[in-house]
Amino acid sequence: MKGILRLAVSAVFGAAVAGHAGAVTLQQAYEAALKNDPQYRMSFYEKESAKENRVIGRSYLLPSVSASYSGSRNVADLETFQNVVVAGFPGVQRTVSHPHYLSRSGAVQLRQPILNLDGIVRYRQGKVQAQQGEAAFAAAGDEVAVRVANAYMDTLFAEDQLRLSQVSRDMFKEQMYVNNRLFEKGEGTKTDMLETQARLDIAEAQVTEAQDNVVAARETLAGIIGMDPGNLDKLVDSFNPVAIQPGSFEAWEKTAREHNNELATVRLAVENARLDIQRTKAGHFPRADLIATYSKDDSASINTYQQNSLNRAIGVQVSLPIYQGGAISATTRQAAAGYERAQADLDARTNKVMVELRKAHSIVLSSVHKIEALEKAVASGKELMKATEQSIKGGVRINLDLLNAQQQLYTSQRDLAQARYSYLIGMLRLRAAAGTLDASSVREVAAYFH
Repeated sequence: MKGILRLAVSAVFGAAVAGHAGAVTLQQAYEAALKNDPQYRMSFYEKESAKENRVIGRSYLLPSVSASYSGSRNVADLETFQNVVVAGFPGVQRTVSHPHYLSRSGAVQLRQPILNLDGIVRYRQGKVQAQQGEAAFAAAGDEVAVRVANAYMDTLFAEDQLRLSQVSRDMFKEQMYVNNRLFEKGEGTKTDMLETQARLDIAEAQVTEAQDNVVAARETLAGIIGMDPGNLDKLVDSFNPVAIQPGSFEAWEKTAREHNNELATVRLAVENARLDIQRTKAGHFPRADLIATYSKDDSASINTYQQNSLNRAIGVQVSLPIYQGGAISATTRQAAAGYERAQADLDARTNKVMVELRKAHSIVLSSVHKIEALEKAVASGKELMKATEQSIKGGVRINLDLLNAQQQLYTSQRDLAQARYSYLIGMLRLRAAAGTLDASSVREVAAYFH
């Protein structure tokens, strides 16, 4: 009977890595997240919105054309005076009329900036803001890749814990049955029965907790990929972690400072803030525009009653700000403060990224050694169970020793699964922090599953 128990425990990880027909691969989950994840879709539309800043900025340097038309029905009181001579004496004749007429006025105007420092800076800002949106979207792509992989492996780990908890519980049930049989024959003790029952009660609680964890993990994954994850691919039997290249942290740090998408976004925000200072300062400088107008009036006013006119004009308009109550100086100081804030944010983000890079680098390095150690621990745990079973048969060990050996093997198997997932997530986080994460990186990690 104990041999059956040992085989059940040793087979649990074989069951954990067995493939399922129609399983959702990590690659498929990643592709589904790119289509369905709400946060990633939000980042996409933010990028599309930011892309238009390039066109908006350019518009400040291009000509603008406007047209206007007005028409009205008028009733006027028109009083006219005329010099007349009456009986040889000069005088003034007053005439009052009440004309009813339609007035019409239309014009088309073209304005082309000649000197517009504000428009030039806005054009530069538009390009920077568009680039900033693209960098932010790239950072969101890194984030969703890590997030979907993390949720995928959290779900697998939760399922591993559930399987191991169920096997542990079933072993204790079987052991309880054996103890009852031995006690009935007078070969067992009440103490053995109580020890096994206590362990069984704990195992039942662990199974319930593991079931709740599986539900929560699957719901999280479903929220990211936008569908029921169904069965998931499991880790391959021949899991062989590869040492990272380059191995030194300094090389990864250099790459991160040059290519990290989050830092690129913040650097562009600093540049945008610097240009904002120039834009506000442009309020002190003159502006010159070329203006061409084509207008036509038909009794546009009482002064031009019964007169039609057609006017074509082209010229230059220059405006020079003299005093605006200190608004330009204040907004310039405000923009300067915003620039310093953006610089401080860049420093803070850089520190944050370096901490994440260091943490991911350390996890990957340590996980390789940790996996090797835990694989040996699992193998030793299985050998310990065999030896303990033989010792119990020989009367050297007691039931409690077997329960402890079973629990030790359970813990080693759980820790090994966690170490493997930590290694894979660490690889993705390391590349995301370094700015080298792409679809091929996800495929590389997905190759560890089948």
